[in-house]
Amino acid sequence: MGKSVALVLSSGGSRGLAQIGVINELVKQGFQITSISGSSIGSVIGGLYAMGKLKEYAEWVSSFNKKDIWGFVDFTLTTNGLLKGERVFDKMKTFISDMNIEDMPIPFAAVATDILHEKEVVFTKGSFYEAVRASVAIPAIFIPVKFNNTILVDGGVLNPVPIEYVHRNTDDILIVVNLYGDKTNDFHKEEETHTRYLKGLTRSFSNLISTGDKQTTGYYSLLSSTTSAMIHRIAKMSIEKHKPDMIINIPCDSANTFDFYKAKELIELGEKAAAEAIRSFLNKTKSQIS
Repeated sequence: MGKSVALVLSSGGSRGLAQIGVINELVKQGFQITSISGSSIGSVIGGLYAMGKLKEYAEWVSSFNKKDIWGFVDFTLTTNGLLKGERVFDKMKTFISDMNIEDMPIPFAAVATDILHEKEVVFTKGSFYEAVRASVAIPAIFIPVKFNNTILVDGGVLNPVPIEYVHRNTDDILIVVNLYGDKTNDFHKEEETHTRYLKGLTRSFSNLISTGDKQTTGYYSLLSSTTSAMIHRIAKMSIEKHKPDMIINIPCDSANTFDFYKAKELIELGEKAAAEAIRSFLNKTKSQIS
């Protein structure tokens, strides 16, 4: 087996930054990524790598602190979402120009969910930014995207690990980055204190998304716990069905949805997880040959 890779990147909020570290480690160890599919944050990371701009994004997001994250919060008064979800992409466009997916050096597919017809929509052409904006549209948080007479939301709703949509050549190793790995409880959890930066509506939203455990009855905590349970199960079933050659698991408790200020920590986590998975994979391959 060679070292060409068909790479699948899962949904999972800010934990997806660990996928930057995974890609770094794969490249460092001589693997060649020949195609990528991604859902939600996985579509962002995968698309940026496919277009050759992941380094610029990694440097940018690694500079974030907690207050910076709230600078990207763009509230809306509509009834179908709390955030417009435009401000962060508008900023990205100032240093990473849009590109049509079909023009990317590496084949790439982004997955979103058609909520009206209960099916996946797979973007393999057209604007990168338009595709990923649909793919990351977390229901009830970000305004959904109107597209071809339907409405699109987060790809993770139906397909958090879009294995079937990655283009795979005959000799490619199928590698999945699963952001729904077992909990470790090694990561320090803290209550967000953004309210000191915010007033009025922003303060209300801060309370809405405050970190909580399973006993918390807050709207976002309840919604997050419920959807996470469903998505974890879907991800597990997809991996069991398709049996990838290598699975790189990132603990599901390594970060909360909006913890993008933990970029450096998460990238390092991804590098370590990838190194361990690669070592295990190579040892298994050697034993099979011998």
